[in-house]
Amino acid sequence: MELRRVVVTGLGAITPVGNTVSEFWKSICNGVNGVGPITRFDSSKFKTRIACEVKNFDPLQFFDRKEARKLDLYTQFALVASDEAIRDSQITKDNTNFEEVGVVFSSGIGGIQSFHEEVTAHALGDGTPRFNPFIIPKLLPDLAGGHISIKNGFLGPNYSTVSACASSANAIVEGYNYIHYGMFPVIVVGGSEAAVSVPAMAGFESMRALSTRNDDMATASRPFDGERDGFVMGEGCGCLVLEDLDHALARGAKIYGEIVGCGLSSDAYHITAPHPEGKGAMLCMDRALKSAGLKPTDIDHINTHGTSTPAGDTSEAMAISSLFGDHVANMPINSIKSMTGHLLGGSSAIEAIATVLTLRDGIIPPTINHFNDDPSIDPKLDIVYWEARKKDMTYALSNAFGFGGHNVSVIFKKYQ
Repeated sequence: MELRRVVVTGLGAITPVGNTVSEFWKSICNGVNGVGPITRFDSSKFKTRIACEVKNFDPLQFFDRKEARKLDLYTQFALVASDEAIRDSQITKDNTNFEEVGVVFSSGIGGIQSFHEEVTAHALGDGTPRFNPFIIPKLLPDLAGGHISIKNGFLGPNYSTVSACASSANAIVEGYNYIHYGMFPVIVVGGSEAAVSVPAMAGFESMRALSTRNDDMATASRPFDGERDGFVMGEGCGCLVLEDLDHALARGAKIYGEIVGCGLSSDAYHITAPHPEGKGAMLCMDRALKSAGLKPTDIDHINTHGTSTPAGDTSEAMAISSLFGDHVANMPINSIKSMTGHLLGGSSAIEAIATVLTLRDGIIPPTINHFNDDPSIDPKLDIVYWEARKKDMTYALSNAFGFGGHNVSVIFKKYQ
């Protein structure tokens, strides 16, 4: 079997700091913060009253009123972001066989807001079930990909990967494998989330996973900071069009970058807490290196999972230091969650986009909101704080970890 090279030919994004890829990229390079007071519901009785919401998104700019009512917000995000990515890739029926285009699209939670609205309305009634006939398609995590496939007529594989906050990284790995092993030439991958809702916020709040820095919300998301107190909920979507290099070249496609390796592991430790020594994270990064045929010293940059949780950031930092050793001093790392918040199942998709553009442009977006060093984090780690840094890079690794101990690392290469 001839192994195929896998490249990225299209990007699409809706994020708390920009509703297109260009807006998103400009914002994170300039340290723009997406946090603000929650507007999606009355949070006055919550301990956490802040989130990184998508701004200025009007579904009626993209869907008619009847269609919009059939779609949960997470699916609306997915359809709009995938439209951008597909347009950007310029795949058409004239240059691509749509029978061989697949969609692997993820969400960690799916349509939780729609589910909450329907259940709340039912609870306030007399017990007679009066549910929206679209409630099941609105809440299922696989329906974003289903809508993308139906809208575009893509007849290849179509399903969702669900691994909590690693969901869209797993989608990228699935798409990569389909192309790498020569089964399909084009796969649309990504992840979407719209979990700024009562049940999601209340659930994470009860776990003490969220920052409660309401009075200092601009600095609430503090990855790797010594006084971080939890993550800030984000929402949005990232979408990438992955393509066989030969197929892309044959149709004259624009190429953003290349995927050269992937690694997967499990912590096998706890349902929500990371392995305290970062064993699973280290394993998946090491497996990604071996998959790509690279040495630790070949990696120029890591886009970390970096959620701003006390245990999570320490665990990831330990894993990086253990695997990369002294090379950490020459390998800048960052966390864009300091600006976007944590998009759960959509986070690794927008971070993959950031990693691809980091390599293309030679710019590492900053980790904002650093005030105090954490003594549990290796001081040799070169964390890009506050301001973007220019650096010529060839290889970058992007991490994603999820509840249940799911770990994913993807290695990107600058296309040359």
